[in-house]
Amino acid sequence: MQLEGVELGPVTLVGVQNACASVVTLEERRHAHEQIIQSGCESNAFVGCSLVNMYTKCGSLEDLRECSTGICA
Repeated sequence: MQLEGVELGPVTLVGVQNACASVVTLEERRHAHEQIIQSGCESNAFVGCSLVNMYTKCGSLEDLRECSTGICA
């Protein structure tokens, strides 16, 4: 989507996070989280809830804390 110039808004980002919750690696999830941070949508309540959902499903709330504090590797 980014390659096509599509702007990532909260609704799109929630959909991406829901998809990531069940089909991608932790590294890919971190990358998606970084994209959310760059988009400025991390403080959106729906986006935040989708992040918690994504990291919870992979059993990695510590990664959520790390990425949210800017040390996402």
